[in-house]
Amino acid sequence: MLFVFSFTFKGGCFSVTQTTTVISELTKNLTNQYPNLSWGNFHEYLRLKKIDLTMMQEATDQVILAAIDMQCADEADWTYIGARYFLNQLYNEVSNNRGINAYEDFPTLLRALTEDHLYDEKLLNAYSDEEVRSIGTFIKKERDSLFTYIGVKTLTDRYLCKSIEGKIVELPQERFLIIAMTLMMNEDKQHRLQLVKEAYWALSNLYMTVATPTLANAGKTHGQLSSCFIDTVDDSLRGIFDSNTDAATVSKNGGGLGVYLGKIRAKGSTIKGFKGNSSGVIPWMKQLNNTAVSVDQLGQRQGAIAVYLDVWHKDIFSFLDAKLNNGDERQRTHDLFTGVCLPDLFMEKVKNREDWFLFDPHEVREVMGFSLEDFYDEEQGYGSFREKYEACVNCQHLTKESVPAIEIMKRMMISQLETGTPYMFYRDTVNRENPNKHEGMIYASNLCTEIMQNMSPTTVIEETFTGGEITTRKKAGDYVVCNLSSISLARAVTDDVLERLITIQVRMLDNVIDVNEIEVHQAEATNKKYRGIGLGTFGWHHLLALKQIKWESNEAISYADKLYEDIAYYTVKASAKLAKEKGAYSVFEGSDWHKGTYFQGERYDTSRWQELKEYVKQAGLRNGYLMAVAPNASTSIIAGSTASIDPIFNKEYAEEKKNYKIPVTAPDLSSETTWYYKPAHLIDQLWSIKQNAARQKHIDQAVSFNLYVEHTIKAKDLLNLHLTAWQEGLKTTYYVRSTSSDLEDCESCSS
Repeated sequence: MLFVFSFTFKGGCFSVTQTTTVISELTKNLTNQYPNLSWGNFHEYLRLKKIDLTMMQEATDQVILAAIDMQCADEADWTYIGARYFLNQLYNEVSNNRGINAYEDFPTLLRALTEDHLYDEKLLNAYSDEEVRSIGTFIKKERDSLFTYIGVKTLTDRYLCKSIEGKIVELPQERFLIIAMTLMMNEDKQHRLQLVKEAYWALSNLYMTVATPTLANAGKTHGQLSSCFIDTVDDSLRGIFDSNTDAATVSKNGGGLGVYLGKIRAKGSTIKGFKGNSSGVIPWMKQLNNTAVSVDQLGQRQGAIAVYLDVWHKDIFSFLDAKLNNGDERQRTHDLFTGVCLPDLFMEKVKNREDWFLFDPHEVREVMGFSLEDFYDEEQGYGSFREKYEACVNCQHLTKESVPAIEIMKRMMISQLETGTPYMFYRDTVNRENPNKHEGMIYASNLCTEIMQNMSPTTVIEETFTGGEITTRKKAGDYVVCNLSSISLARAVTDDVLERLITIQVRMLDNVIDVNEIEVHQAEATNKKYRGIGLGTFGWHHLLALKQIKWESNEAISYADKLYEDIAYYTVKASAKLAKEKGAYSVFEGSDWHKGTYFQGERYDTSRWQELKEYVKQAGLRNGYLMAVAPNASTSIIAGSTASIDPIFNKEYAEEKKNYKIPVTAPDLSSETTWYYKPAHLIDQLWSIKQNAARQKHIDQAVSFNLYVEHTIKAKDLLNLHLTAWQEGLKTTYYVRSTSSDLEDCESCSS
């Protein structure tokens, strides 16, 4: 295919044929795949821009920049031309940097990068030379053509392996293959190569993405593979500072962190019987804030920490003010994210405009003999939490503060419109739906509100000094670890590969648990105990546009219900098959999975679910927690789709980073799909809540679910959104993204 353009050249030293040959090479085999490429319009664009094509390199640069700039509703596919040009440059650069031609001689590359201490030697130790040669034949260079320009640039800038000098020495398909090798290296040698090939198939076709830490670190000599962690801080000086040390360790290795502070005594509480000495949670938040800033994530970005507090805690008002841009800076923690733990009873008090009482958790333990945060309502409308709460209210020996519940909610909403937080964590719903409630309690969530797993503090039992050595014995708590990856819905559903994909994806996630090395020992233990994973999705809006389903419609709600039921079914089935092969997680017995109660209700009364229920009871489950939908902003860009279950911000926008600004359009934007890409802030959020409620009932953990509102929204309308979210059974809401706020998703959870 050759195109001849008519240009006026200043120097006369450039051949039109050279330019058209370049374009011909870049567009080879793409016109059938992307029929919206309009050559006439591009020709006219170049003419109007008066691009000077006097030098070959300058000409090709200008042509590709023009192609990128051409992206609009009618010309969106030009991004693939830009990607192909970028890849050509990348192939040359990487070949020069490492002395091995692009996608040639994979075994030599693996040995060379291992000798340079860029790849972990475990790969060469795990696989024989013959296996490595076979694995090298799996590479499909042509799958690089699936990348958009912004996708391949993001992958290159952030995730491909670089030398000590910062030179890129790895190509996209090699990164995918190294990830597959890493995650499958402990599998039975009899079928290991087939599993590597299958994992590579899933990754290289962009049917799924792994979480940012796995994408960045798999196969390399540094960093760990899990995304997020959740800690519970004990109410003791040692517990607080030990938790801070663990937070620094997690952050150093690239993990994001959620921290539950609800057990820490309130300001003015007693210390060793002396009244009024406690300074409350804010000073400890300041410590965590300093940790987040000073201990960055592998030099890539500062640490990311979310802190959670119960709405009945006496420090709740100062906690809610901690991120505000005004007031006493000594009481501010601008670099932390905040979340509030909300029982049903509080939401009822808000709705009915009743009073709410605040307590000091330490005093509750001392006077009442129990910890209020350790209870939840087992049924909607009644249960253990409200019984214990009312006992505290009625106890004359317990100090308490009374405040209208709506006033606390107002303070939360003010903070949300200014800072995007606090996140909302509906603790009764979460714990009622916890499939492992027989083993513990869920107090809070992670940095992005999608992980729901049992939690407990780590405490010091004793410390001894003998022969110049200090020995510390601790009781390890449940320190939550989340291992994430996400399905690209638009690609996997349209290619009808969901069951095949989820089968290998669950195995990949499960293997992260065994391959990974976590420095925080109690996190390592918890990871092995529950073997929790978080299979999620992205590209929901992309999929709706392709299927021409309007966001604000009952059809979208019904489709979410059906699709996520299928995903849940395939995920549970895959984990059960793994359990039969490798064994169930250690505390499976007694769980809702084991008892079958997880499968109760009309949603799962079909024959396929009843058969699966019996199979799970007999085979077990490999993973105690299975599904969670993370924000996955950066990895969805790599895969060329829309983030998570979110609507798009705009049909056309510019991706801006420190050193570039790239025009981007919604994926597969065309005259047919444009009508189904309604921007987020123009969508009635009640439809989004109903969609997510349909989705949530099939997800054993939760969803990073944003609310998009105008900054001029009335308080009663924002309140209605929160009440509806709670009433519809959502477990959490993530950011309140108003039109006046500029918020970035957590990249640790990006999957």
